[in-house]
Amino acid sequence: MKKIQWGILSTANIAQTQVIPAIQRSAMAEVAAIASSSGKAAEVAAKLNFPRVYDTYEELLLDPSIDAVYIPLPNSLHRKWVLKAAKHGKHILCEKPAALTAEEVIEMDRYCKEQNVLFMEAFMYQFHPQHERVKEIIASGEIGEVKLMRSSFSYYMEDGDTNIRMDKSLGGGSIYDVGSYCIHSMRFILGADPVKVHAHGKLDPETGVDVSAVAYLEFDHGIQGVFDCSFEASFRHEYEVVGTKGRILVPRAFRPDVEGGVGLVIVESDGQQRTEQVDGDIYLYEIDHLSETILEKKPLIYSAEKTIANMRVIDACYSSLKKKEEVSI
Repeated sequence: MKKIQWGILSTANIAQTQVIPAIQRSAMAEVAAIASSSGKAAEVAAKLNFPRVYDTYEELLLDPSIDAVYIPLPNSLHRKWVLKAAKHGKHILCEKPAALTAEEVIEMDRYCKEQNVLFMEAFMYQFHPQHERVKEIIASGEIGEVKLMRSSFSYYMEDGDTNIRMDKSLGGGSIYDVGSYCIHSMRFILGADPVKVHAHGKLDPETGVDVSAVAYLEFDHGIQGVFDCSFEASFRHEYEVVGTKGRILVPRAFRPDVEGGVGLVIVESDGQQRTEQVDGDIYLYEIDHLSETILEKKPLIYSAEKTIANMRVIDACYSSLKKKEEVSI
């Protein structure tokens, strides 16, 4: 069986600790090369045991043996390198957020289609089967009619002085970094897009970056959504779906991998509570999905159109922060 040959653009920590090991676990993919402008590529390749290194991203993109690339560069560089990768005929897995605005993603999607390459944003959490279980429970009617969804993602940033997520010019900010998951989860679980958003945030006085935010989202059919994200609070990654008869809490929503891949779905209804454990390898499933899609020419389950819809909500959140008022989407 042919394996998709992956190239890695950058030695970012997430590439080293999560995505490269996932590619190495896959039966459908293998790491062919890594490129870095920092000079660290050879060290990473030796540590993780794969063959080729390049000193520039351009050199890697010129390698004809590479089928797909993973792009974990700073947010502000996503558009540039997605377009360059597409120009060289490489399929693309790009870290979230895929760009800084919906308009950028529209341009990226159009060009990737013209070049006949696949383009997928790397929201890895959605591949964990716990979320499909949540959808099944909602569809069963066990918690009644959904009225509210709440989502939270935060962590305490100890290296704010040097972290690129605090650099506005690089696309820093808590909404881009972790709020994007909260928005995605509401759209993903509810199967709907919000029509209005009102965001409130705390901006760092020196950098202008949003270090925390809370937003209220209005969906059709009377469903309300609320999310909070932060660089200043303890580690939380959860969502809750509240219905007329009960609720579902998912306390390991976005990073179940830190718990060995074990997700939890807690259901409360009719005065009873139960907890279901659901296992999954999110980074492997993500790599396998894109690799299989390339090999078998299947449609992506997470299309660029869905990425564009998510970015429109992110755009609206930042617009609301700036205007200090509710914004329609």
